[in-house]
Amino acid sequence: MEGDGTVPCAMTMTSKRYIALLRGINVGRAKRVAMADLRKLIGDLGYSEVRSVLNSGNVIFTGPVRAQEHVAAAIEEALVLKLGVAARTLVLDSDELGTIIAANPLLDQAGDHARQAIEALCAQDWQPGAVALGERAIYVWCPDGVLDSAAAAALGKHLGDATTSRNWATLSKLHALCSELPPGATTR
Repeated sequence: MEGDGTVPCAMTMTSKRYIALLRGINVGRAKRVAMADLRKLIGDLGYSEVRSVLNSGNVIFTGPVRAQEHVAAAIEEALVLKLGVAARTLVLDSDELGTIIAANPLLDQAGDHARQAIEALCAQDWQPGAVALGERAIYVWCPDGVLDSAAAAALGKHLGDATTSRNWATLSKLHALCSELPPGATTR
């Protein structure tokens, strides 16, 4: 988007760039999924330029313009049918991710971006951490790490499995990768 430091990566009017965040993939011993299998599964659903980021269920891909809840439902169903894994899936488009990145009110406070979690979807004092509500995300600063964060624990308990979280470093990497692919580029 011009002037705000983000680069939209919508491919054309009939296709767009999506980011799928699968909840609980490859965390501990449960829900083990090889990223090659996940990329193939999403490619088999008709999407192209499929890329996984890290080993935790972060996938970038291009496809026809569809309601994101339908894209998420198709991925969830295919995961169960083809890989035998049930995982809630949140799908954003590249513009939404860019907006979430640009709107983060805690960047000045959060020195270590790997310790700032985003819970996609607050008036208590969370010191030494912080919580800020955005339009499409809840920004959580966890200076002692997510596992030791009272704010992250409370949000997880309150919101349940209808949400997923990623640290700021991961979201920034997803955004950068989405933004670097030119229209029509292919990657594996």
